[in-house]
Formats: sequence, structure tokens, C-alpha cells
Amino acid sequence: MNTDNEELIYDDEAAVKFILNHLPKEHKAKIDEDDVDYVLDVVYEFYEKNGWLDEDSPEEVEVDENEVFEYVLKCAKEDDMKKLDEIAIQYILDGEFEYCKSIGIFK
Repeated sequence: MNTDNEELIYDDEAAVKFILNHLPKEHKAKIDEDDVDYVLDVVYEFYEKNGWLDEDSPEEVEVDENEVFEYVLKCAKEDDMKKLDEIAIQYILDGEFEYCKSIGIFK
């Protein structure tokens, strides 16, 4: 676990690999790197929209997982991302959460 003096490093490439490796077996053939990249980009957009990526943002924020899910789902529909149904999005979001836990961002 990270100490207060260590800076948390979120590595996009490592996150994508982590998520792909942690997908349920039946979804590994259905979800690819581009799908994961898309969802992560939308999640970052959501965080940015809420001011959570700004320098002056609070150190700790409470993220409503359902709100993030609904935002990603809405964007995927608007962008005609047909492969990204509710189940695929949830698996990617679950994997991203687990990645964040693994590097100490979430407890």
C-alpha cells in the first residue's frame, strides 16, 4: 500500500491490460482494447466534468458508481458503440475499480 509520500501512478496501458485480464472468460472474446480505452476515456471525461481531476479538487471524493455507469452507458449509446452493452460496460468498470484498488487509489 502507498504511504502519504508516494505519488499514485495510474498507468493507462497497465489499466487496460489489467481489465482485459480480469474479464470473465465468456467476455474476453467480446471486449477488446479499443472498448476498454473508450470506457476509460468516458470515465475520465466524467471525472473531469465533475472537477475531480483539477489541481484544487478535494483529495477524497465519493464516486457514485451508478452515476458513472449511467453516464458511460448514455455516451456509448450516443456514440453508437453497439458492442458495449450494459454487461460489458459493468465488467470494464469493475475491472477499472479493481485496478485502482491494486495500485492504492481506492481502498
